[in-house]
Amino acid sequence: MSWNIGDILAGLGPILGDEPALFHCSGTDTRVVTWAEMERRSNALARALVEAGARPDDKVAIYSYNRPEWMETVVACFKARLVPVNVNYRYRNEELEYLLDNCDAAVLVFEGCFADNVARLAPRLTRLRQLVQLDDGSPHMAGALDYEKLANGSADPLVVERSPDDLMLLYTGGTTGMPKGVMWRQEDVWQTLGAGGDPITGQGRPGDVREHLANIAALPQKQRLLPACPLMHGTGFFTAINILMNGGAIVTTDSKKLDAHALWSAVQACGVTTISIVGDVFARPMVAALRERTYDLSSLRLIISSGVMWSIELKRALLEFHSSMILLDSLGSSEATGLGASIMVAGMEMPTASFKVGDKVKVFTEDGREVEAGSGERGLVARSGPIPVGYYKDPQKSAQTFPTIGGVRWSMPGDFATVEIDGTLRLLGRGSVCINTGGEKVFPEEVEEVLKRHPMVEDAAVVGLPDEKWGQAVHALVVLREAKDFAEEDLRSHVHNLLAGYKVPKRIFAAESLGRSPSGKMDYKGVTARILTLSQAPAAA
Repeated sequence: MSWNIGDILAGLGPILGDEPALFHCSGTDTRVVTWAEMERRSNALARALVEAGARPDDKVAIYSYNRPEWMETVVACFKARLVPVNVNYRYRNEELEYLLDNCDAAVLVFEGCFADNVARLAPRLTRLRQLVQLDDGSPHMAGALDYEKLANGSADPLVVERSPDDLMLLYTGGTTGMPKGVMWRQEDVWQTLGAGGDPITGQGRPGDVREHLANIAALPQKQRLLPACPLMHGTGFFTAINILMNGGAIVTTDSKKLDAHALWSAVQACGVTTISIVGDVFARPMVAALRERTYDLSSLRLIISSGVMWSIELKRALLEFHSSMILLDSLGSSEATGLGASIMVAGMEMPTASFKVGDKVKVFTEDGREVEAGSGERGLVARSGPIPVGYYKDPQKSAQTFPTIGGVRWSMPGDFATVEIDGTLRLLGRGSVCINTGGEKVFPEEVEEVLKRHPMVEDAAVVGLPDEKWGQAVHALVVLREAKDFAEEDLRSHVHNLLAGYKVPKRIFAAESLGRSPSGKMDYKGVTARILTLSQAPAAA
């Protein structure tokens, strides 16, 4: 049986009818879009785009904050065999133009607040044929189609034969270089997200679309997901599309960046069952908000994190406020989901960065040997099975990230790990930012997590700077919890007590912010530039 996400979503609309598909919380007001309404609106949008000239495999870029129309547009794309493309709304100038040009965007759906950027770039994007503006109260841009008019047009479903090979493009900035478009076949997305069954055990998977629809119709309660991270980030998008494919609802807020109080208010108001986050950078303000105010969390059953380290200390803190929920730390990236899982519940802890893996995940050395469990040797985490086709228009990087080893094709995004004697992975970090100091490898994430365990430190970034003696020397930038005298040597001693001497930062500087992206990713290039400037000052006595 072949699978297509558009077929699944088209089948769910008529079955679920008046059940909620999308919530949007704005202050005390909550807008609800039912499955029947989303079916009608996405059908109308799909038809309008096709009638305006969009053809199968055309790319539709979505340039917007989290809102119901983000997911409506994705659903319309899948139905019309168009390729949705996520746009990082933090991008400006070079990165934004590169992404829109690189993906061959034929349609750009954009929120009105971004009209100036769109007006500046659109004349230079020769393949761009349609502009569609989402209303956010901004003036309407000349030449742009009105999203609401399109979504309220003829709602007759398109007559189209969809394919399991229909694509979606997920652009990722990573830690170095320009954005890269990861090409996912829709069937592979369905399979890697659990294929309608338990994503860990594989139990309960339906044999065909008809059986899947019957299973969803019989569920007494559907999941309601609040993606705390942006939908344009892989964690937000993958969790959201998975919930929709399984008949659930997506909850968004009108916050342009993480507002933990707005998040918990939405959980309470909309009966949210699941939250997706990106590690400590989201968990920490969520815990702080719970300490400031009481919320009804009784509906919440699961918090999922991926993309950034999620420390055991913050997991413990969350469970103090709601002990019956499950915390699922998923090791994955835009290039591979399901690399590993770490499940923590009250009374059963898992160490930070420790993951259980399935039979499709292995760790290979850089010369292609499989790492033996318990050997202490480090290697790259790899996954076989349903993985991306490759990077869009980049065969060289595709060959590097998706190599064939032993006749099997693998996705190897660049995460280093060791394998414990019981097969558990101990994640070290991303190789692209690994520091080589005197021949020793230092993974920034390991030092960052130790720094964040100090009661003085709110957040931390670690990079390597050129050093005459060692080649590179470890340096750190930290955000302090409170305004106080900065005790650099205290922090260095703290790290030295827990890690090898060569991992101790040579210098540690304080800053008000690290400049993380909305998805929680670190801009290591920017951090390096800031520390280079700060390092010109003499070390503290």
